[in-house]
Amino acid sequence: MAVRSLLRRGLFRDSVTLMQLAAALESEAGIARASAVMASPANLAMLRENGVALAGIEARANDLLVIVEGDDGQALGGALDRAAAMLDGGTRPDAAPGGEGAPARPRSLAEAVDAAPDATLALISCPGEYAAAEAMKALRLGLDAMVFSDHVSLEDEVALKREAERRGRLLMGPDCGTAIVGGVPLGFANRVRRGAIGIVGASGTGLQQIACLVDRQGAGISHAIGAGGRDLSREVGGTTTLRGLAMLAADPGTERIVLVSKPPDKAVMRRLLDAAGAAGKPVVACFVGAPPPPERPTNLRFAATLEDAAALATGTTGPGADPPAPRAAGRDRVVGLFSGGTLCYEAQAVAAPLLGRILSNAPLDPRDAWDGKAGRHLMLDLGDDAYTSGRPHPMIDYRPRVERIGDAAAAPDTAAILVDVVLGFGAHGDPAAALAPAIRALDGPVAVGSVCGTEADPQCLSRQEAALADAGMVLAGSNAQAARIAARIAARIADGGET
Repeated sequence: MAVRSLLRRGLFRDSVTLMQLAAALESEAGIARASAVMASPANLAMLRENGVALAGIEARANDLLVIVEGDDGQALGGALDRAAAMLDGGTRPDAAPGGEGAPARPRSLAEAVDAAPDATLALISCPGEYAAAEAMKALRLGLDAMVFSDHVSLEDEVALKREAERRGRLLMGPDCGTAIVGGVPLGFANRVRRGAIGIVGASGTGLQQIACLVDRQGAGISHAIGAGGRDLSREVGGTTTLRGLAMLAADPGTERIVLVSKPPDKAVMRRLLDAAGAAGKPVVACFVGAPPPPERPTNLRFAATLEDAAALATGTTGPGADPPAPRAAGRDRVVGLFSGGTLCYEAQAVAAPLLGRILSNAPLDPRDAWDGKAGRHLMLDLGDDAYTSGRPHPMIDYRPRVERIGDAAAAPDTAAILVDVVLGFGAHGDPAAALAPAIRALDGPVAVGSVCGTEADPQCLSRQEAALADAGMVLAGSNAQAARIAARIAARIADGGET
């Protein structure tokens, strides 16, 4: 297999842009694999671990590297030409839009603050080994910071959040994939109505699901604050979640608050309960997979699922009754393929009472950790680092999921294939088009799924749902509802009872 590369010295693009670029190149005929990264030591090591040939490539940490692999030399050359056009965009890398004579882009956070003195938030999206230093600079410049970057050490996260707390600033992340600040979507976020419900989430897709369900129910979001997946650990102590809760409690535009995460550390849970009780506003907490504590403040209500959290926050009944579960004769196994870690986690919690043990790479119980072998029921978080190292995230690139749908369909006992489809900024431009051929090809298993998105998203919720339904997917109004339907199919439970 031939390998070609493109190196851009001193050119930076954020990780979402690079994932989108790699996915676009891999979609071209004749391209077996494409990688687009900033050439940091960690990223180069990751490429080597994934079998990408780097011989003869002399790249420095601030260089942008694109590598394509395939057997067709002409296709490889064409892919690199397209990559160069996408990266260059017809302008110098250091030139702002506007043509010749336009002011140069700031080359540091300090220059950016000078150029935009009214700015209050810095978005950090650079290789993880440099992200902590940039976030610390932002805090010292008096800015809040959203750290989209992952691979930031736990020690650096603790230090950053202590510094933010000392300065009275908000530090979202590291690995904060989603936020909505003042109506502006950041990272993988959806365009939702403005309203009076504030969200603090140590879960990106959990936050997205609640925000989209709130929008679907006619209400809106004041702010959605991402905390990062480790925020509610014992080591970090819930610093960002507590800060976000306090900010929303003080915000006159926020009337109700939702907290969402996987189960917090027990000591952190107690601090959250105390803070929720002091908020002075109604609070809904959804700690997916965790039972509600026996004692809690009177203004705090617990939700078992993300759909329940949205319904409690809006005072509605949620997505409505579950659609009928079709039969899959002679089949009794569920395979779940998720792009959202919390959505995978929630699906297990919802389906386990009907299905029993479910293996996963993000298990509810450590004893159910998947070891790579076929299990009775299987639910995978394909956004886990093990699957995204050197590859675009599954919200951007649907091909790995399409391949796994084919594998699951080939098993004679697979009754339901459960998927999430997440829309929004940064996500795939037309997920339904990517999934439809695999869904139409199913002969025996039933495709079940839900779409996390809104009408205002670039992909348009109703258009995506219509295309998926036309392909044969059984569509649910929420991730939890989809999990219930898939479990009923596998357990052979129809609307009138067991079949």
